[in-house]
Amino acid sequence: MSNSEYRMLIDGQLVGAADRRVFDNINPATEDVIGTAPNAGRADVERAILAARRAFETTAWATDVDLRRRCLVQLQAELRKGADALRPTVVAEVGSPVALTYDIAVNGSIEMMSHYIDLLDTYEFEHVVDAGDPSTQRVVRREAAGVVAAITPWNYPFYLAIAKLTAALAAGCTVILKPAPDTPWNTLEIGRIVAEHTDIPPGVVNIVTTDDNEIAALLTSHPEVDAVSFTGSTVTGRRIMATAAPTVKRLTLELGGKNSAILLDDADFASTIPGVTASTCSHAGQGCGVYSRLLVPRTRLTEAVDIAVASMQQFPWGDPTDPGNYMGPLANRRQYDSVLRYYESAMNTGRVVLGGKPSDRYEKGYWVEPTVVTDIDPMAPVSQEEIFGPLITILAFDDDDEAVRISNNTIYGLAGGVWSADTERAMRVARGMRAGAIGVNGGMWMHQSTPFGGYKQSGLGREWGVEGLEDFLEVKTIARPA
Repeated sequence: MSNSEYRMLIDGQLVGAADRRVFDNINPATEDVIGTAPNAGRADVERAILAARRAFETTAWATDVDLRRRCLVQLQAELRKGADALRPTVVAEVGSPVALTYDIAVNGSIEMMSHYIDLLDTYEFEHVVDAGDPSTQRVVRREAAGVVAAITPWNYPFYLAIAKLTAALAAGCTVILKPAPDTPWNTLEIGRIVAEHTDIPPGVVNIVTTDDNEIAALLTSHPEVDAVSFTGSTVTGRRIMATAAPTVKRLTLELGGKNSAILLDDADFASTIPGVTASTCSHAGQGCGVYSRLLVPRTRLTEAVDIAVASMQQFPWGDPTDPGNYMGPLANRRQYDSVLRYYESAMNTGRVVLGGKPSDRYEKGYWVEPTVVTDIDPMAPVSQEEIFGPLITILAFDDDDEAVRISNNTIYGLAGGVWSADTERAMRVARGMRAGAIGVNGGMWMHQSTPFGGYKQSGLGREWGVEGLEDFLEVKTIARPA
């Protein structure tokens, strides 16, 4: 698609910004400007919000489940047809390795839509409650929450746009979707498909792009927006809570994580640690669910460090267009600078046994080396804060209880993992971990049929599962004489 064809979707029309402003889209692997995207102003965002409100109140979208299902099937079918064309866009603007686009970065996301499509066949939006009171019939209804502002980050932008859009639409909500300015094109392509290949009524889906944070903040404060679904940093999540508070909006916040992989003393390190470090390095560690801390028994610390270093040295990284690579560049200059600050902190507070510096493999681009840090305090910034880079901290513990304490002793509680030859022992540790998703002995917690979200400052609400649908539903009780 040519650069001039990337347009926003507002009230059923594919449009540029009202004042014709644009902003640059930069390839993080090369630092080249690959094109532009419309730079929405206040008038554009206001128009999108009012279109979503009008569509919610005047179309059948909120009440017609069959219409919603049919339109989501249309959208999924067209996205499947366009997946190969979308692939190079995701690689170019995100820096995502092309191999990942055959999984969650593109194709996997499209297939996950089936969860909500199928759920519409079985979900009871209304049911009668047997309250043991023969004089009154009580009906509980679940109704669309209203107008949703969905705000997505730059790490897995297509996946997160699909996750939020599909759930909100299945619930009967109308949506204004705003992607991160670093990665606008893949989300604008969703808007084009909605407009040209589905029967979704005008105003039900609106997609706006802007590099102005103040304009974006209008989505979280506007009185005509009923709910906000945001994925991103905990710092930004706190700001959204503050701007949404005056109008008491419903919030779904999927925020930061500092996820621990706990290997108990009877775990098979040789087979397990390479999988842990692959999580750390995949997409340059730019995922909220990646492992950034490896907790091991003190008696096996040296063994763990040696295996981690060897496995990260062998991890395939480089040019994201090469299908053999699974780690590309960091997604933007801000993230590159942030990760390098953490690398410097690691040098000052721990022992860096691999990496710890920018890569000189390429002349341009936001490239850093996979990094292993050990002999560091569990309370050091590198051990406590979300880095969003290919860095793993290896920490020692003396018993299972201490492992759980170290894992839990952060502001985050998103995900984690436990490995042991004794599954029940691993399950006991997993139950003690204060996090929303735990894998035991390699169990994959990420699946569209189960909810994902965090404890503590890792967020509010859940995505996927039945819970992901219900985050976009209000509950109403209606009572009448029997």
